[in-house]
Amino acid sequence: MGHPAWEQEYIEYFTARAPALRRTAYAMCGDWQAAEDLVQTTFVRLYVHWHKVRQETIDAYARRILTNLFLNGRRTAVRERITDRVPEQVAPPPRTDDRLALASAMTGLTARQRAIVALRFIDDMPIAGVADVLGLAEGTVKSHSARALQTMRVALADSYDTGGA
Repeated sequence: MGHPAWEQEYIEYFTARAPALRRTAYAMCGDWQAAEDLVQTTFVRLYVHWHKVRQETIDAYARRILTNLFLNGRRTAVRERITDRVPEQVAPPPRTDDRLALASAMTGLTARQRAIVALRFIDDMPIAGVADVLGLAEGTVKSHSARALQTMRVALADSYDTGGA
């Protein structure tokens, strides 16, 4: 096609991994458009540094970029913008009650806890991997994970006790 070999590898990686990173980003931020923005920025940064990243660490590097973008954005961005414009995209189709309850339960977590839950349980990473991506001690990941799960259990119990409302 005329692409250099490294660029073709990047395109193949993007095609294979973008959907999984998008799901992880959504689990972190709870908004599909924001998740898409996070993934696009992640892949732009990954493209710039592609030649520096070892093949066996590309997934970890991409997750680290994504997680750092999410956490940094949470620290500096305004959480919600009010506008008089209607969004160009239609909202995603309705999800099951369980998924809605889970997404709602995740909104009660801190940004770091959301990142940990997304990496551990959406990306199915081991504690050591999450610790490495976030630059935290394994014990810190465990304690944040336990607190996050407890917060979610309470929120889910409340949700189901009140009939989902």
